[in-house]
Amino acid sequence: MKKIAIIGLGYVGLPLAVEFGKYRPVLGFDINQQRITELQSGQDHTLECSPAQLQEATHLTYSNQLDDLRACQIYIVTVPTPVDQANRPDMTPLVKASETVGKVLKAGDIVIYESTVYPGATEEVCVPMLEKLSGLKFNQDFYCGYSPERINPGDKVNTLTTIKKITSGSTPQIADEVDALYQQIIKAGTWKASSLKVAEAAKVIENSQRDLNIAFVNELSVIFERIGIDTLEVLEAAGSKWNFLPFRPGMVGGHCIGVDPYYLTHKAEELGYHPQVILAGRRINDDMARYAASSVVKRMLQNGIDVARSTVGVMGITFKENCPDIRNSKVADLVKELQQWGVNVVVADPWAEAGEVSHEYGIQLGTIDAQNQVDALVIAVGHHEYREMTAAQLRALCKSEKPVLADIKSLYNRHEAASAGFTVFRF
Repeated sequence: MKKIAIIGLGYVGLPLAVEFGKYRPVLGFDINQQRITELQSGQDHTLECSPAQLQEATHLTYSNQLDDLRACQIYIVTVPTPVDQANRPDMTPLVKASETVGKVLKAGDIVIYESTVYPGATEEVCVPMLEKLSGLKFNQDFYCGYSPERINPGDKVNTLTTIKKITSGSTPQIADEVDALYQQIIKAGTWKASSLKVAEAAKVIENSQRDLNIAFVNELSVIFERIGIDTLEVLEAAGSKWNFLPFRPGMVGGHCIGVDPYYLTHKAEELGYHPQVILAGRRINDDMARYAASSVVKRMLQNGIDVARSTVGVMGITFKENCPDIRNSKVADLVKELQQWGVNVVVADPWAEAGEVSHEYGIQLGTIDAQNQVDALVIAVGHHEYREMTAAQLRALCKSEKPVLADIKSLYNRHEAASAGFTVFRF
């Protein structure tokens, strides 16, 4: 049985390594020694895998040593593919991972990529690097596959094994082998794509489609706010029709939806086509943090609050609820927008790791309670701790006579919040 190496042990790689590690020899590889030490101790700070799940992977070992990769025959790359400050694809992690694999690649080996990329990236970016470092010939000495990740961080229902997996290979025979490999662990089954490019394209449009649908309801929320009607009430009414899609407005962050469309538009522009609809959706969604901040400040001014001497409490900074993942969190953009108005911002989050937030965004997590009251509250993430709070409990966190409540995730009954003394804003 061929030994698998999982390159990158984050939100995508670790669950994959654990699942394969229940049935066959697996090496979990990560360049971060701290991560390796953590996993060897049976802990996972991302909370994607419990200590019990880690123990079930009896055939899984961990390492950050290059030489340990030489014993493997299948390499699955699961490193992140972010964008830079100009929203251009940053392929650096993928290139470095390919360099690492290329140094240990042997005749007959298979390299499978799970990182989200634009159609053609595996063959145009990764394969040349593998050939250069190994001295081997693609589809003659070694082969590639592409099977895009569909991990939903924090979701304990739709997990790796319960989500259908797209597979593909660089030759028909390798496509069959890659598909059979994943069938070993994916209970929901697989979908074998006809080529690497088709599989790459399928992944990148999944999140582009969601991005556009969210952009649509975000734009509606801006329009409805000017009309003076509540967006959620409109969406619930429209949702009474069986085929109305249940998308909600919000700030679109994270490692996928706010990033993947830029990979597709990058490739399109390389080919001389300038996307319009996709980029329009991105512009709308990227502007929602600024819109939220200005809406909060406007209401504070209307309520007679001295904005320059005020404190706004922002509850939640992870990119989604009940999850410690802070990658590409648009809450950080919201905080910066508020600070540009001269506001003192206190950010609290029971799920986020303070050191990681400080390192990534330069934001120090604080406390919002009856002893540390604020003039306005922004509920930015729908953690269950916040969902369980009543309007009265939220009001006790505020010192202003007329505090503002920005219920970004529409967690609360707006009429109860208003009765508690809040001026309510929500998308």
